Amino acid sequence: MTETLPVQKPTLFALPTSFVSLRNSQLPRHGAPLYVTTPIYYVNDVPHIGHAYTTIAADVIARFWRFLGWPTRFLTGVDEHGAKVAHSAKAKNIPPQSYVDEMAKVFKALVQALDATPDDFIRTTDHRHHQAAQALWKALEVKGQVYLGTYAGWYAVRDEAFYTDAEIQEGKAPTGAPVEWVEEPCYFFKLSAWQDALLTHYKNNPEAIGPKERYNETLRFIESGLKDLAISRTKLSWGISVPTHVGHVMYVWMDALTNYITALGYPDTEQEYYKKFWPNSVHLVGKDILRFHTVYWPAFLMAAGLEPPARVFAHGWWTKEGQKMSKSLGNVLDPFALIQHYGSDALRYFLLREIRFGQDGDISEQALVKRCNQELGNTLGNLAQRILAFIHQYHPEGVQGTAHTPLDPQHEALQTWGRRTVVYLKTCIEQEDLYGYIDLLQTAVQQVNGYVTEFEPWKLRSLPEKTSYLSQGLYSLCMFLRDTALLFSIVLPQAMGKLLKQMGEEIEGAQGSVHRLGAQLLPGPWPKPEPLFTRWEPLV
Repeated sequence: MTETLPVQKPTLFALPTSFVSLRNSQLPRHGAPLYVTTPIYYVNDVPHIGHAYTTIAADVIARFWRFLGWPTRFLTGVDEHGAKVAHSAKAKNIPPQSYVDEMAKVFKALVQALDATPDDFIRTTDHRHHQAAQALWKALEVKGQVYLGTYAGWYAVRDEAFYTDAEIQEGKAPTGAPVEWVEEPCYFFKLSAWQDALLTHYKNNPEAIGPKERYNETLRFIESGLKDLAISRTKLSWGISVPTHVGHVMYVWMDALTNYITALGYPDTEQEYYKKFWPNSVHLVGKDILRFHTVYWPAFLMAAGLEPPARVFAHGWWTKEGQKMSKSLGNVLDPFALIQHYGSDALRYFLLREIRFGQDGDISEQALVKRCNQELGNTLGNLAQRILAFIHQYHPEGVQGTAHTPLDPQHEALQTWGRRTVVYLKTCIEQEDLYGYIDLLQTAVQQVNGYVTEFEPWKLRSLPEKTSYLSQGLYSLCMFLRDTALLFSIVLPQAMGKLLKQMGEEIEGAQGSVHRLGAQLLPGPWPKPEPLFTRWEPLV
């Protein structure tokens, strides 16, 4: 996936100049496999809105690739090792394994509540992951990339990260996390030896990190000079044992990052999933863990003789009404409560629509209610109800396509809109521009709402000489509505599944559904339409 200049937006009735013929618009050709991942989430506490955000974004990208019928693998999961997980288990006075078993169930429940569709859910306590992480360690050791030393420095349990004296500000890590002084024997990875290789890789592949400011941030960090990285602990027992050195536990980030290849069958690099999907990967991460994914992870891989990931995209942080969310402030948003009250579609839509993916944003329930009522209820829901309710009342047998050629230009634009627009939507997904994807669809829906007012079907039905024109227009509007439902289903699976059923179609079996765009509608009669959305009110 690459970053390019923003694409020209296709308006509904003014086609992009790249399309010569309305009828012969080309669907995207068969594409490369895509492996999209979330970070594996720490289970030291219950899920928060940030976990939901990344999961939703990854799900939308995976759903679109499947919609095109292209090979897709979507991975999420949980990180169950490290000091802060051990501390959380101790605070509850239960064994770490019992603690992570219960927390993994909660994170799986969030995935389900969000209507996310991962192909795999990985846990770092899985046997397969222990094997993969230890295999990576052995590969690094065989290649002379690991040596024994002593670590003396600052460590932040909250970040599970080591920091230099220069990075400590007022006794805290740059992230604001408290730090503690640690002295212990450990094994080091020769990170400094990979400084030039990393710089060369990123300068030759500027699309490997997005957005652009995160790319620049990574290069500045590498150019400032890399120091060897401590990759084992002896004062911690909750983790994966170093396979060749008794008493040492693998540094939690080396353990955690390996999950991306564990899930593809590593260390068996001839396994089907590994050969197909690595390194065709897009790691979606929060910007706070950028360094681990764009410096440590590719260095580990290159040192072991493996290819680095194709792309890492770091999104921003959410605040609530201008304040950082924290338990101490009592303003943490519970994604389960939001889903229970507003529904998963509303949360999915708001988080991807409120800001561009990659930027920081602010969330409030008032903003969620306003945006969803205006854009989903009053715009998208209104359009569907206007069209389908009219057809149910005056054409209960359904609407039929007409054989007249050429079609009215506006009706032809409606019928071919989906096939033309999917090319632009593909570019949005390739750039992780999820806001742009929604904006393209919403712009068209707004335009068609305006067109229905101009078309005035309620007047045309009383004019016998306009019968054919009315039938053609209603059929074209329904084709637009069906194609909108297909394209919007990756963001709004619940509501768009409902809309498709009201048109006699199904959302199930979305793999390769791109070929349904522009296809003839199923004959009626269709079920009586019901509103797609109810009016939202704030939870509090």
